[in-house]
Amino acid sequence: MDTTIDFEDNLAILGVLVGGFVVVVGLGTLLGQPWTTTESTSAVVVQLVGIVTMVATGLLLIIITYADEPGELLPG
Repeated sequence: MDTTIDFEDNLAILGVLVGGFVVVVGLGTLLGQPWTTTESTSAVVVQLVGIVTMVATGLLLIIITYADEPGELLPG
């Protein structure tokens, strides 16, 4: 079976795969409940902020990969 994947940009598939991987790792970390190993509230907040940032970064990478004009999505 010979299947061809047609993308205008050869790196588009890589952006989607890496973004998806980052999201899955972030959700896996969240499901692993890392805050159960510490009693410090500040450590829990830092861990949760890191998890949310990781998932947001992965989703942003996927959105930028699929955007027609990525420069319009980025600030600045």
